[in-house]
Amino acid sequence: MADPVPHFDGASLALLWCLPFAGLLLSVALMPLVAAGFWHRHYGKIAAGWAALFLVPFAIMFGPALALHEILLVALTEYLPFILLVTALYVVAGGIEIGGKLSGSPWMNVGLLAVGTVLASGIGTTGAAMLLIRPLLRANAARKYRTHVVIFFIILVGNVGGALSPLGDPPLFLGFLNGVDFFWTTRVLLLPTVLAVGLLLLLYLLVDFVLYRREGKAVTAIEFKRKLTIDGHFNFLLIGGVIGAVLLSGLWHPAPTLSVGGVEVTIENLAREAILLAVIGLSWWVTPRAIRTRNAFTWEPVLEVAKLFCGIFLTIVPVMAILSAGTGGALGPVVHLVERAGGPNNLAYFWVTGLLSSFLDNAPTYLIFFNAAGGDADRLMTTGAATLEAISAGAVFMGGLTYIGNAPNLMIRAIAEEQGVKMPNFVGYFAIAGLLLLPVFGILSLVFFA
Repeated sequence: MADPVPHFDGASLALLWCLPFAGLLLSVALMPLVAAGFWHRHYGKIAAGWAALFLVPFAIMFGPALALHEILLVALTEYLPFILLVTALYVVAGGIEIGGKLSGSPWMNVGLLAVGTVLASGIGTTGAAMLLIRPLLRANAARKYRTHVVIFFIILVGNVGGALSPLGDPPLFLGFLNGVDFFWTTRVLLLPTVLAVGLLLLLYLLVDFVLYRREGKAVTAIEFKRKLTIDGHFNFLLIGGVIGAVLLSGLWHPAPTLSVGGVEVTIENLAREAILLAVIGLSWWVTPRAIRTRNAFTWEPVLEVAKLFCGIFLTIVPVMAILSAGTGGALGPVVHLVERAGGPNNLAYFWVTGLLSSFLDNAPTYLIFFNAAGGDADRLMTTGAATLEAISAGAVFMGGLTYIGNAPNLMIRAIAEEQGVKMPNFVGYFAIAGLLLLPVFGILSLVFFA
């Protein structure tokens, strides 16, 4: 039977279709600078406006059936899984209180950064970030200079640390679903990750020792007087439930699927979403309110992510379609960079995948270049291992370049601002993160991808 849903070819789209996405990015970057109060009150409406600016012309040109199909496709296969996973980890981690003797000294901070970086590949960048950002902020509550601590936390715990397993970051999970062995990334990305983390932790210590000494000796005496404590233990079991749900959807593939408006929804994905909803409800019900109060838990960080990324997921539809058209699309010159006469250009795969991932959603960007490299997981894990390594490293590592490069980035920023840390705007963060990260990426390029 013919497919009742019409289709469109990204090769037929002009760059003009990318304007709503560019407009949303510019809004995120500039409106907090020029109209901060208006932005914070209405960012959800602004994101919806840019999404409508794409969807209305799209429905007129390609028909309402295709527009509805694209909305359902994004909602059911990308946005809903994304926001449920992020919300589950946010709620569960927000129900765990870590207290104790935390001084906010450079060595204490680098220890917390290192622990969070290691945890990120086990419980995801969102899980590790939400678990440790509040203890880190409490440890540094008396310090004058705190912004750099949060920026390094975003880079290391929210991004680079997730490179060693499919649980760590969504792009690697997509690779796992497409046939990449679970421990392949651990083996192949271990050395690049260790080098990147080592350089960044060393850089952090150099910066923090200088700023710490400027604050004076009084700061060193300010500590939490209690011994190290952990409350909300039941939530650790729920983190295990989140990990189990993710693994289930990657390992269990029952035959039947459901069709919703022409979009196929698999049983394993429905099971994952149901488990995540149950985890959210259990954590909220079981965790004592006093723990969330002491953690200064609010829904605003996850609401900001939900609203902005809803707009992002919709407005990147034409951008991804154009990129998927390869060299025949309007962004053909970008795609052409990753191939050369003698074979794949792994250095370009690292940089192009990474830079696009820092502004687009890194999961579909990874998948586009995974397919551009052939899409055969068995071949890419063997003869094409250097190419897949470059794609994987770029998609994960470079998410720290912008606030929208990975979901935890916005959430960490929101929590830090709620607790009085003055964070840079989008442009300022991009400039600082670029200054810190680009030399590290340059070294990685020379050592692993040149």
